[in-house]
Amino acid sequence: MTSVISSATRTIRIGSRKSQLALVQTYWVREQLQKSFPDISFEVHTMSTQGDKILDVALAKIGDKGLFTKELEVGMLNRDIDFAVHSLKDLPTQLPEGLTLAAITERENPADALVVHEKYKDKQIDTLPAGAVIGTSSLRRLAQLRHQFPHFTFKDVRGNLNTRLAKLDAGEYDALILAAAGLERLRMSDRIHQILPKEVSLHAVGQGALGIECRADDTELISLLKAIEHPPTRDRCLAERAFLRDLEGGCQVPIGVNTEIEGDNLTLTGIVASVDGQKLVKDTITGKASNAEAIGTELAHLLRQQGAQEILSEIFAEIQRGS
Repeated sequence: MTSVISSATRTIRIGSRKSQLALVQTYWVREQLQKSFPDISFEVHTMSTQGDKILDVALAKIGDKGLFTKELEVGMLNRDIDFAVHSLKDLPTQLPEGLTLAAITERENPADALVVHEKYKDKQIDTLPAGAVIGTSSLRRLAQLRHQFPHFTFKDVRGNLNTRLAKLDAGEYDALILAAAGLERLRMSDRIHQILPKEVSLHAVGQGALGIECRADDTELISLLKAIEHPPTRDRCLAERAFLRDLEGGCQVPIGVNTEIEGDNLTLTGIVASVDGQKLVKDTITGKASNAEAIGTELAHLLRQQGAQEILSEIFAEIQRGS
């Protein structure tokens, strides 16, 4: 094929969702690439995904196969765009044939954050009163918090970040659990009341990192995109994605992770929980960062042996029944 970089126009088309956060992330990627390749023109093309359009149904009830990525992937395969910028946590671990994860950028804080209504500004997650209404659209957060704080009331919340915060401020919720990275990228760090420790909530696979996806046969573009890859983040996220892939999980399954790199070693902690928070399996393993994906697969097998398979089978059976 003729490489997009070698074409006469020297223009590369970047695909992005239309949400405020997606655009902030995409223009950041564009800026980094423009610094490295000033002679190339980078154009941003926006699209709406299924996940952007369906805002009145819980994510877990819609299904998660490319909920926020499919339209962008079709655009790449049709050559309408050359690569797409995703929040890596939204990118399925199994990509369509012909596409590849070309680069993973340096991670922002991957932790979950507690954002509270003004009346609870003197509280932390463990001092909120019984019956406090906690908003989250994530089964992963829901299961872990139900396990530790069964006295809270949990309520689904959808919409963009500003919409969710407006509902909180209007008193529909007492607190929200959101990704710290999203708040930081939108310069809303002042809304972060507490960063939840990993003992309370393990974060989503890939949370805080950006994944750049492109056509697998465009080797020259892949080489270009590697200029903004962050190797430690890549290794951490590849371990997390391998863990999730082996468990066949997604937003319909409460699966959380935490990764740390020290020297040449990568430590991965993973959790699988039932939606009601009653059952929870958690463990940690360490290995060479160069074997990141093998570490993820090994931990998945370990958790299966410890009871995760039973939890997963029950969840998948419920999904099949349409409950």
